[in-house]
Amino acid sequence: MSELYKLSIKEKLLGLESSSFSSTELTQSYLDRIKKIDPEINSYITVTHEKALIQAKQSEKRYQKNLTLPLDGIPIAHKDIFCTEGILTTCGSKMLSEFVSPYSSTVAVKFEKSGSIVLGKTNMDEFAMGSSNETSFFGPVKNPWNKKFVPGGSSGGSAASVASGLASAATATDTGGSIRQPAALCGLTGIKPTYGRVSRYGMIAFASSLDQGGVLAKSAEDAAYMLKSMAGYDPQDSTSLNVEVPDYVAEIQKKIQGLRIGLPKEFFSRSFPKHVENSIKESLEVFEKLGAKILDIELPHLELALPIYYVIAPAECSANLSRYDGVKYGHRCENPKDLDDLYMRTREEGFGAEVKRRILIGTYALSAGYYDAYYLKAQKCRQLVANDFQKAFKSVDLILSPTAPDTSFEIGTKTSDPVEMYLQDIFTIPANLAGLPGISLPCGTHNNLPLGLQLVSNTLEESILLRAAHHFQLNTEWHKAWPFF
Repeated sequence: MSELYKLSIKEKLLGLESSSFSSTELTQSYLDRIKKIDPEINSYITVTHEKALIQAKQSEKRYQKNLTLPLDGIPIAHKDIFCTEGILTTCGSKMLSEFVSPYSSTVAVKFEKSGSIVLGKTNMDEFAMGSSNETSFFGPVKNPWNKKFVPGGSSGGSAASVASGLASAATATDTGGSIRQPAALCGLTGIKPTYGRVSRYGMIAFASSLDQGGVLAKSAEDAAYMLKSMAGYDPQDSTSLNVEVPDYVAEIQKKIQGLRIGLPKEFFSRSFPKHVENSIKESLEVFEKLGAKILDIELPHLELALPIYYVIAPAECSANLSRYDGVKYGHRCENPKDLDDLYMRTREEGFGAEVKRRILIGTYALSAGYYDAYYLKAQKCRQLVANDFQKAFKSVDLILSPTAPDTSFEIGTKTSDPVEMYLQDIFTIPANLAGLPGISLPCGTHNNLPLGLQLVSNTLEESILLRAAHHFQLNTEWHKAWPFF
């Protein structure tokens, strides 16, 4: 039973159905592994040991009665940004370090209704602000491929848990690349759906027009199983899209012959490290052998994406985080002298350095006299980026690029230079600005650290992304590799 974590979601479901192992045995194998390995990785903030075993027993009863659910008995983890009733929900911050949510997010409810088993809540950059998972109040997460290196962020805990075999798959969120970048750095498949495809109700907000829930998994097939249960319209979320959710698991079986893949001149005119260049070249050869057509395209406003993002995201963050005032919930300073002192000391004590930096930038961008010059102009430029993508998708089905500029980097090497850290998201941010779905999949290694390939599709075309990734993985082995423990 010790190697059950290596089975795909499909294989686990078949094993549970055939009684090769029980839900309790599967869940316990993960809990044992978490206890043994996670102290070195720090991927979990909370492990819900008792609740997981209760859910496993309930799953066993459903199997006995032939009343199984889509993900019955599959142990997963939730990023600690999704509210879960009766369970600590911290968002990786001291501000919420003792907050037990009185309700569950729509995502958490959907997975409960799918029969999955929640192993716990994963570590993350504080309020999802970071690209390395070093800003968490609960300490940095280690990359399971090399514990001196970062797993990426902000969903680094979710990525590290799946890459270490401490969860079958995990929920995650992506504001500027926080699913895809850690997927690349940890050798996983990570999908950010179209904005509005997955409900944001009960998902603690960072930048509301950019945040999107998604999945981190070992393979595109596993991601398809997860997204099928996770996606769908939610009347409690005003940005939720009322459109039918395809059967992603069935969709991935379709061929990709004739699929048109675009290479943006603005990305590929950059100077890449040789190993990144080689991995992309080899990946393109795989797609060509499968019958895809490779085309050069232009996205002329792509270079504006990073500065646009770092005006809009902090501005929205400053508005969203104003609710943490020490009055209603969360951390509260002791013995405040007056209301101003309550606000100031609560926020000084409760927020970390990166969160404070972004709140200050955002407040400045929204202030009188600067709103038109910064925030309004950024929103206009954002539309230019979105228009470029729409024009490109008239001639191609997918847009391909590296996911990150390189492999992972050592813990502590970029924390003193915020701009250098922000550049880690240079390839992923454009999809968020345009509200487009994107996926990262493993495409090689360098110095025993994974490399990632990104595909972006048009709105609501997650099926094409998953299909292309699945066929790529049927013809490569990168997604099957595990870190050595």
